[in-house]
Amino acid sequence: MEVTQKRDDNILIVKIKGRVDTNTAPELMPQLDLKDVKELIFDMSEVDYVFSAGLRAFLQAQKMMNLKQGKMKLIHVDPSVKSIFEMVGFADIMDID
Repeated sequence: MEVTQKRDDNILIVKIKGRVDTNTAPELMPQLDLKDVKELIFDMSEVDYVFSAGLRAFLQAQKMMNLKQGKMKLIHVDPSVKSIFEMVGFADIMDID
């Protein structure tokens, strides 16, 4: 998994490339500096697989943004990955496009 970040004022855009699974998910959250971030956007255009540990990482990010009264969005989500988020009910608590 490769992670690149771009900050635009109080918006953090995180582009993920690869699989977000048991091996890679623990690397995701420690890389993010959410100080002063009001909107967190994950660009998922190059993510082809998300497993349970990855789901937990996104849930943790959502909870952190909720505590900050901020927003989180997943964009460019592959239909097969989106179906996983929908199956576990995350589509009801996350903004997934």
